[in-house]
Amino acid sequence: MALSTESRMIAGVVLLTIVTIQVGGWFMTRIARGAVPMTDFQRSFARAGHGHAGVLVILSLVGLLYVDATNLTGALLWIARLGLPVAAILMSAGFFAASAGRNATEPNRFVWVLWLGALSLAAGVISLGVGLLIA
Repeated sequence: MALSTESRMIAGVVLLTIVTIQVGGWFMTRIARGAVPMTDFQRSFARAGHGHAGVLVILSLVGLLYVDATNLTGALLWIARLGLPVAAILMSAGFFAASAGRNATEPNRFVWVLWLGALSLAAGVISLGVGLLIA
């Protein structure tokens, strides 16, 4: 199976982001040991942000294997190709940004980043799924 140049380049960048997820894992160990003062809400959002990053990066890589098997062109092709990697960034960033601040107990105004990531995820999987079904 050969990837297009665009998918191969995006996959390379996505693989490099795994280093940031590793750093996040180290940070999560500090949170678990109590070395980083956080509320229960902040801990839960940190876990969610870290977990979503890992899962969505893997899903992004799998999606890139499939996107070149579609007959999509133009904007739909790029939505299928980039929707998942962008969602991985936005959703994990949204969890962290929405819980930032001293003693936060509920999401702040940056929760919109999380919802933008959810929209990107939906657009990416719908366009890729439909693209595969009609190929």
